[in-house]
Amino acid sequence: MAAVRALAAAPELRLLLGLRRLPPAGRAALHGSAPRPGARVALVLSGCGVYDGTEIHEASAALVHLSRGGAEVQIFAPDVPQMHVIDHTKGQPSESESRNVLAESARIARGKITNLAQLKASNHDAAIFPGGFGAAKNLSTFAVDGKDCKVNKDVERVLKEFHAAGKPIGLCCIAPVLAAKVLRGVEVTVGHEQEEGGKWPYAGTAQAVKALGAKHCVKGVTISFLQLHVDQKNKVVTTPAFMCEAELHHIHDGVGAMVRKVLELTGK
Repeated sequence: MAAVRALAAAPELRLLLGLRRLPPAGRAALHGSAPRPGARVALVLSGCGVYDGTEIHEASAALVHLSRGGAEVQIFAPDVPQMHVIDHTKGQPSESESRNVLAESARIARGKITNLAQLKASNHDAAIFPGGFGAAKNLSTFAVDGKDCKVNKDVERVLKEFHAAGKPIGLCCIAPVLAAKVLRGVEVTVGHEQEEGGKWPYAGTAQAVKALGAKHCVKGVTISFLQLHVDQKNKVVTTPAFMCEAELHHIHDGVGAMVRKVLELTGK
């Protein structure tokens, strides 16, 4: 028994057995420094569903990687009507329905969502915009007006505030058109510039990006070091995501690469 008591007294074994004593008052704990606080990231949604709102897989991927990166996330969406409602079983507008972007986005946020009008860059270290047609229909009029589009006033304000503060902005899929419209001369990617037999069905977006005065950089989704573009000067990080007809795990990885770079640029 004396031998057992001696072993139990060893610090390493006490930890395994859950017998670690609390440090005496005034003495440093086991780890001398407190954990660094994670980056505070604003995630901006545009509804719920790829054809009329946020692309749900992209939003979920962003949330998973933000969680893994230790970020503190707050989710926002504008309190405005959707441009229209799409029946996702048919891919056609549902003429009799109308929905609200904030209310629909709350589905992804599990109810924890804030009106975009309340988002201030001073309260966050970075902002991320997942894709989905909502970015082109509800956060802007790009789906209808192309290079002549207008951007929701709060989306424009938020992009300008974060940019002016030197805080990173991440955008994926079609969402980079928002930065292309608001931040003149910014570098972004929406993937490839040719459809390549249907692999890149929205390749024409690249020409619209150029027409907006931005620089388009060709990137893919399946090769890790080509999954994103980083505009170091403007701290804008973009990835093509579902602009490409690719396997879901490649989309997930590309969004993850974007999130990791955004968090890195916060310096947190």
